[in-house]
Amino acid sequence: MNKTIELLSNRRSYRDFDENHVLSQESLQAILDAARQAPSWMNGQFYTIIVIRNREIREQLVEWNPGNAHMKKSSVFLLFVGDLHRTKLVSETYGSSYQIDDSIEPIILATTDAALALENAVVATESLGLGSVVVGSIRKHGKEIGELLELPEHMFPLFGLSIGRPIVEMKVKPRLPEAAVIHYDTYHPYSYSLIEQYDQTMELFGEARETKRWSQKFSDYFGAESQTLTDQLLKMQGLLK
Repeated sequence: MNKTIELLSNRRSYRDFDENHVLSQESLQAILDAARQAPSWMNGQFYTIIVIRNREIREQLVEWNPGNAHMKKSSVFLLFVGDLHRTKLVSETYGSSYQIDDSIEPIILATTDAALALENAVVATESLGLGSVVVGSIRKHGKEIGELLELPEHMFPLFGLSIGRPIVEMKVKPRLPEAAVIHYDTYHPYSYSLIEQYDQTMELFGEARETKRWSQKFSDYFGAESQTLTDQLLKMQGLLK
């Protein structure tokens, strides 16, 4: 197994960081450079990365999202933002119309590009002997974050990344059985017993922060009343009608 595949296979999320560790500018720049080289649809690069080192801003983020105190305690917090403002400037320069809210496609493009950049940043961080954790729950306060960071129209916060030196070792989390995820040539139905098997695997793994079985967690999540905060933000930012 080569070093890159070994790194990817052993990736894990860290939530406890050395608050005194200072990330060098060289390391930060290497992570950002790697993120920016991620694949992108038509090389559109429909995202912006906001590097947040300011203590007060990070304290505000934690106040809104107290379950993720690492956003303040990590060495740096990166916010990945879907950016369709940049191409609006392009359209204005060319004097062309900007039909950005006619379809969900632009939102998918921006989200995908940002996610690819995020993953590159995660891998680069691990390669430097550091740890990270992705924060998707920032979308619950996307409106407030957009106002705090003065995001212009057609931009929307997607997820964040806390980066630092871990102080608590984490185990590699088991994934779903391969047969439930990987298919060759066509989709192949599989037995629900694979999901039951994964429930048992995760129970044995014993992650303290999990209070429900894997299957119950997502049954509850998708069975609850829909959250429309993201929809509201996208409409406010001129991205959905």
